[in-house]
This record gives sequence, structure tokens and C-alpha cells, in this order.
Amino acid sequence: MPAAVYAFDYNYLQCILTSCAGAIFSTIIFTYLSDGIIKWWNKLKDKLFSKKSEKKNFTKSNRRIVKIKNRFGLIGIAVLTPILLSIPLGAFLAERFYKDKKKVIIYITISCVFWSNALYFILLLAYKGYKAI
Repeated sequence: MPAAVYAFDYNYLQCILTSCAGAIFSTIIFTYLSDGIIKWWNKLKDKLFSKKSEKKNFTKSNRRIVKIKNRFGLIGIAVLTPILLSIPLGAFLAERFYKDKKKVIIYITISCVFWSNALYFILLLAYKGYKAI
């Protein structure tokens, strides 16, 4: 988004609408795509691997994932998605742990709107500071 502001000389409304529209569209697409991938993988896993042992194996990484999920929840995933995780990965993780698609889409959308505004104003302040020098 900051590159679009600079390259195309977008105003605030154009910048926010462009970035939020792309984020919302991507969130919807990747949430439903992730659901399909998860269902496909579960079916394939059931066919390929026999259920010899019903006991779950908890590895170090499994425990870490569960700790992060329990500590931060859907809100934590949504907040980190636009800035650190990327929308495809964030939507996949949110869909994997929380099956309520409507909630996942709303939370990630709100986070994207917040980060779009925050990055716009950070760029604006940085640009004004640069012009002053």
C-alpha cells in the first residue's frame, strides 16, 4: 500500500479502498480455499494412513502451536495476519483452528482495515518528516 500512495499519488480514500478491497477479497477466497484444502487433506490422510494407533503423538511443535492458539486465539491470528503472516497463511491458520468462516472473515477484515489506516498514517508522517529535511 505505501508504494501505491507514492507511485500513483493516491489520496487517503483511494488508498484505503484499494488496500481494503484487495484484503477483503483475498480473505474470503483464501478462507474458503483453505476449508477445501483441509477437507481434502483429511480425506486423503484417512485413505493413505491406516489407523493403527489411536493415541495422539504430541511433539514439541504441536505443543507450541496449541500454546499459541490458546494464548492469542482468533484475534491474535487476525491481528498478525496482514502485517506478519500474510492473508493466505493467516486465513489458513484461522480456518484450521476456528471453523466459523463468518467470524474468521470479519476479524481478519477488521484487522486489515486497522493496518491499512495505520500504515497510511505512518507513511504520511514519514513523508512529511522527509520533506522537512
